[in-house]
Amino acid sequence: MSEIYKEAFEKTRLAGEIAASALDEVAKIARPGTTTAKIDKLCYEYLNDNGAYSAPLYYRGFPKSCCTSSNHIVCHGIPSDKVLKDGDIVNVDVTALKDGWHGDTSRTFEIGEVSIKAKKLVKTTYNAMMKAIQIIKEGVHLGDIGATIQNHVEAEGFSVVQDFCGHGIGKHFHKEPNVLHYGKKGTGEKIKAGMIFTIEPMINLGKFETKTLNDGWTAVTKDKSLSAQFEHTVGVTKDGCEIFTKSKELIK
Repeated sequence: MSEIYKEAFEKTRLAGEIAASALDEVAKIARPGTTTAKIDKLCYEYLNDNGAYSAPLYYRGFPKSCCTSSNHIVCHGIPSDKVLKDGDIVNVDVTALKDGWHGDTSRTFEIGEVSIKAKKLVKTTYNAMMKAIQIIKEGVHLGDIGATIQNHVEAEGFSVVQDFCGHGIGKHFHKEPNVLHYGKKGTGEKIKAGMIFTIEPMINLGKFETKTLNDGWTAVTKDKSLSAQFEHTVGVTKDGCEIFTKSKELIK
């Protein structure tokens, strides 16, 4: 590994491990009867107990330590006294800030027994993210990433949200490049070894259009269809990439 980005990878790996482990803890309480506020409290305390901070907390005025986006909420859902019920799906998005570096990850959890359609949506979303990660290496176009996700998702009958994207990350929470989850192969910037960014497709059961509610944060599907998301932070190498936010509990 080049000395130029060795430190960046080491620092991001540490932050990513903490964020992933926080989601492993969330998995233990993601069941009917749990409130999203309880999930937020767990994430806040877990990060602090492990020498990290919540990057979303107070970021541009965001009031909580994680995002909890259930059912037709696409992203940036604000934790509250909302009680999760049997059949819900909920995405929990955690970003740990450790020693000045960020690790950003999210998972969609199935609450109790969910519908066959919801299960397929969640599985397709996860697989789309992983298929994109598997093609990443120096020289690949950003458009190749988007095309890989879009082709897989649309073949399954779902749609890719276009209003939000992955992003560069490191000492800054959000930076270039923007990583679209749709596109055409062979287009866009060629990625280089040492780049660190997120892959975080948001996939809808219905149409791709979204709208943001009056709180200025919560994005929902316009047609009120279900939406799922998964996210990893990855670092590009000459011949592949490293996932910094792998779960220790799950083979993800």
